[in-house]
Amino acid sequence: MLAFPDGFLWGAATAAHQVEGNNVNSNWWVMEHTPGLPIAEPSGDAVDHYHRFPEDMRLLADAGLNSYRFSIEWARVEPEPGVVSQASLHHYRRMIDTCLDLGLEPVVTLMHFTVPRWMNAAGFWRNPAAPELFARYTEALLPILGDGVRYVCTINEPNIAAMLAGGEKADNLVANGLPNPDLGVADALLASHRRSREVLASVPDLQSGWTIATQDFMPTDEPGSLEKLREYGYPRDDWYLEQSAGDDFVGVQAYTRTFVGPEGPLPVPEGAETTLTGWEYFPRAAADGIRSAWEKSGRTPILVTENGIATADDQRRIDYTDASLRAIHETISDGIDVRGYLHWSALDNYEWASGYRPTFGLIEVDRATFARAPKPSLAWLGAVARRNAL
Repeated sequence: MLAFPDGFLWGAATAAHQVEGNNVNSNWWVMEHTPGLPIAEPSGDAVDHYHRFPEDMRLLADAGLNSYRFSIEWARVEPEPGVVSQASLHHYRRMIDTCLDLGLEPVVTLMHFTVPRWMNAAGFWRNPAAPELFARYTEALLPILGDGVRYVCTINEPNIAAMLAGGEKADNLVANGLPNPDLGVADALLASHRRSREVLASVPDLQSGWTIATQDFMPTDEPGSLEKLREYGYPRDDWYLEQSAGDDFVGVQAYTRTFVGPEGPLPVPEGAETTLTGWEYFPRAAADGIRSAWEKSGRTPILVTENGIATADDQRRIDYTDASLRAIHETISDGIDVRGYLHWSALDNYEWASGYRPTFGLIEVDRATFARAPKPSLAWLGAVARRNAL
């Protein structure tokens, strides 16, 4: 048996816009309904998690998991500048209380890619006031945080957010050709993260950090590859991990790897197994991300806040997760402070520009009836959680 540390968090994760449905005040809703953008389909009702979260949480708890990561939708809480929806605050506090009632430790994310329409119209993260606007939003959430909430993620994948805000396209990046990062947006996201942490510090015992998409860039054997990797990877990955030094924790989110040659990132190697997102099947990605985060952040404690695979073959999901957890256990055995594993995703959901085709969930959802059907992978992961061991 490969035992994990006492108190290890075993859970699954979602993001508000991907599961709630009808987030009509968010910038992503606007993009989904703008002709000409490369978005497969609109989110619509998503999987109606906004109304069905008690059922979804109970499925996770009944399976044996002890944690659930979810995000709060800024566009619901602050639909207009400075206007706070008390009803939305109460909704998200009910989600926290439901977690606690079911024995699930809530891991709360404040911003998972989406922002209110008004924030986007005011310049998005390029608005000089963005850090203060995010701090004001964080302050609005203080009444519902604390009292059972230990971990708060301020910003989800700021490195991917900076690339989504970028201009010139880059080829063969981990997420199918994201733009090059906007470094000004990166600076704004860092400032926003730090201002949010300052606000959260007023809540006793609350720990805060952000989550980074560790993209596991690897050099080829060609001359110049290692130098190119350092140049290419630093503003997309390493810089964010370095900036995590001093935080209470850093979230690692990993799925695959990307080879970098002397000219830049390369396509998935010919003949390699790929997932429904076109990424290489590579279960060691999370362990590699943990080691990188631990080293570059100066030994900041780590939560694996996302790790999973888009596949219609649930046995392959179990295989991937088993191999990933075995590699993660090796990092713990080497003395790295890893505090939990939150699988992506709890539910088959809306995967941004890819629409509903890539299925990451431990739970299948009929999008016509919203009926939930737990997959064998949920029972498998729940059994690991009950044993706290592989």
